[in-house]
Amino acid sequence: MNTYTLPRAQARPTRTLRPETAPRAAFGQIVRNQARLAWRLPAGLIFGVGLPVLLLVIFYQIPSFHQAETDLGGLTPFDVYIPILISMVIAIIALISLPGPLVTYRDQGVLRRLATTPVPPSWVLAAQLAVSFCITIASLLILIVASMTFFGVEAPKNPGALALATVLSVAAMFAIGLCIAAVARSGIAARAIGAAAFYPMLFFSGMWLPRELMSGALQDISNFTPLGAAVEAIQDSWQGQFPPAEPLLVLAGYALVFALIARRFFRWE
Repeated sequence: MNTYTLPRAQARPTRTLRPETAPRAAFGQIVRNQARLAWRLPAGLIFGVGLPVLLLVIFYQIPSFHQAETDLGGLTPFDVYIPILISMVIAIIALISLPGPLVTYRDQGVLRRLATTPVPPSWVLAAQLAVSFCITIASLLILIVASMTFFGVEAPKNPGALALATVLSVAAMFAIGLCIAAVARSGIAARAIGAAAFYPMLFFSGMWLPRELMSGALQDISNFTPLGAAVEAIQDSWQGQFPPAEPLLVLAGYALVFALIARRFFRWE
């Protein structure tokens, strides 16, 4: 007796959601979403621009800050503080503003949930970096334009060198900010670690005592701190000289080393 056997139902292949299946346009949408969130809570922009501009106004009102001093290489204290304020903008956004959202996304499981979708969690990291970079550049442009328009600061004499020094400074500080995001257990801890790193770096940048007036030992230490090297490179560029190799290499070294450390210890969940 011939029997007819029903064919077995072929199992449907399960669709694996891989990061590479995400459309390229999705990254642009993530960047736009991160930009909207940053605009709703513009802490980085407010502190990154507001505090340096406030200090710019205060320093401008001090008469002695407009007198050239031999110890400062013939520059006025007001001129000396412009690179310091520029480095301050970069440090505020990199150490205070950047790590917080990344740590919060990890704590709330946002990055873990993204791992089950075609969108790789690394795109959120890249989007946050892109938005923070744009905020940094906008803040720097506001500070520089304001200093030249309203406070009589001369335009930078070597814009190309200034751009190079600025990009390396941003890379170095952002890499440190990513390390903070990698090790911090919460948003509060991230802000605490960022503040603990920010104030010593700000001292060695010359905020309380210009680097030219520091003792030999303090100046040597300042030369090998990220903000100290940033101030030296930016100051030389502003005055028309191409920065020496040392501060540029210091900044590049910080960017490379801390980027590798952040990659090694960053947790997605």
